[in-house]
Amino acid sequence: MSVTSAAPSAETCVLRYALERHAATRGNDVYAVFEEGGGWTFAETLARVRATAAGLQRLGVGRGDAVLVVMPNGAFGLRAMFGANYIGAVSVPVNPAYRGAILEHVVADSGATVAVVHPDCLDRLLEVSTAALTRIVVAAPEPGREAPDGLALYGEAVLLEEGREPEPLDAPIAPWDTQSIIFTSGTTGRSKGVLSSYLHCYTAMNPDTWTCTRADDRHLLHMPIFHIGGAFIASMALCVGASIAVVERFRTDDFWPVVRRLEVTCVFLLGAMATFLLKQPPREDDRDHPLRAVMIVPLGQAGPPFRERFGVDVYTLFNMTEISTPLISGANPGKPNICGRPRDGVEVRLVDANDIPVADGMPGELIIRSDAPWTMTHGYHGRPEATAAAWRNGWFHTGDMFVRDTDGDYQFVDRLKDAIRRRGENISSYEVEVEILAHPDVREAAVVAVPSDVTEDEVLAVLAPVEGRSIDPAAVIAFLESRLPGFMIPRYIRIVDALPKTPTAKVEKHVLRAAGLTPDCWDRGTGRDASRRPKIEGSSP
Repeated sequence: MSVTSAAPSAETCVLRYALERHAATRGNDVYAVFEEGGGWTFAETLARVRATAAGLQRLGVGRGDAVLVVMPNGAFGLRAMFGANYIGAVSVPVNPAYRGAILEHVVADSGATVAVVHPDCLDRLLEVSTAALTRIVVAAPEPGREAPDGLALYGEAVLLEEGREPEPLDAPIAPWDTQSIIFTSGTTGRSKGVLSSYLHCYTAMNPDTWTCTRADDRHLLHMPIFHIGGAFIASMALCVGASIAVVERFRTDDFWPVVRRLEVTCVFLLGAMATFLLKQPPREDDRDHPLRAVMIVPLGQAGPPFRERFGVDVYTLFNMTEISTPLISGANPGKPNICGRPRDGVEVRLVDANDIPVADGMPGELIIRSDAPWTMTHGYHGRPEATAAAWRNGWFHTGDMFVRDTDGDYQFVDRLKDAIRRRGENISSYEVEVEILAHPDVREAAVVAVPSDVTEDEVLAVLAPVEGRSIDPAAVIAFLESRLPGFMIPRYIRIVDALPKTPTAKVEKHVLRAAGLTPDCWDRGTGRDASRRPKIEGSSP
């Protein structure tokens, strides 16, 4: 294990000082280009951020205050987040699709008094309890409605007035100060607000951690800014002097045209995104693009075919909102399903339920600690019990099961809560999903446990087809018979148009488990809908 001698300086990892440094030394270099056209140099970025920071101060935002940012990807959302950070406030990016109890929970949990909101989100915000909020800025010329009692509404001009200078800081911003609160997806319960320092955000994705990236890369910002794949990449790129290409969201059909038009050199792809791109019809210009590096997470079996078809170097890694990329691979890993090896600056273990290390080849929960302080989350906002549980025994517990092979590569097995037990055998839902996704007709796959007629669990696969194709359940089973041991092959298959997902594109397996065996499930034991299956007294197939 290497030892980190010192943390990066504030001028390196604190957004305010890094931006000022780049604006002073290379102000005409481009920091951001936008899908709708136009862009910002570093000097222009600084001017816009300072104006927004001054506007937030006039609204009463001070050092350490939380600022809700309920915006899609775009210039205004970046200004709001960076403007808050410029004055030492805490940015709290929120999914603009949130509504109802979920939105109410995040608003209350953040403790924010000021929010910056897209006009399409305003009515939804005002339909719930706004907790401590007193001022809302709408990203439009006018708010478009009267302010309810106890709230003040403002148009966007309050944050856009160029030339206005923010008040001086009462003390410098330190690398360990809180930069953001990022809410997790909440796949099993209420979302938790992950506290992230400037040093955590910087360490998670800078070129020393993401060793496949360079300081001159242009990153595609297609992951949402309420996700670390959006917020952290935007901040990291600014700190290291790289650039970003900002689009509203990932779109399969427009991905390569965007890469070419905005001159993208590096991109982070969820595994499902890579699958979508690979299942598009081949084109003569598949290799005609500026992209040089792609990180596919999880890798599954997409690495070699993606490199072969598109001519880019493929990498993979493991990361979570709370941590800072403890595992990363080299270029073009030949093994499927791996997540890489530990990077310098972190120590990892695979342990059992009592935090006792397991042997190579045995599954265990991945736990992590870092050499340098403040390079991972310093807790869950307002949740001391959850913080203590995650950090027990001095290690951060990921809740993810891995296996380390004899080469030292770490392979993801499953989330602890997603593991399936069938007839005395433990089944990785992830491993089954990877094999199903190799079928040419399957676009998305999720595997969950459902109750067995006998004991333990049965396996249900919920599948969505490639556009323009259909899925034959019997053909999928036949396809899997040469790829999986019999006990791992699903008994039930359900076909849907699309899988339910969290706002950060994670499949909501709890929704699928709760639905269980719906009438449209196909049962390979009978070849019929599961709703028509006979009661099984002895064994199941």
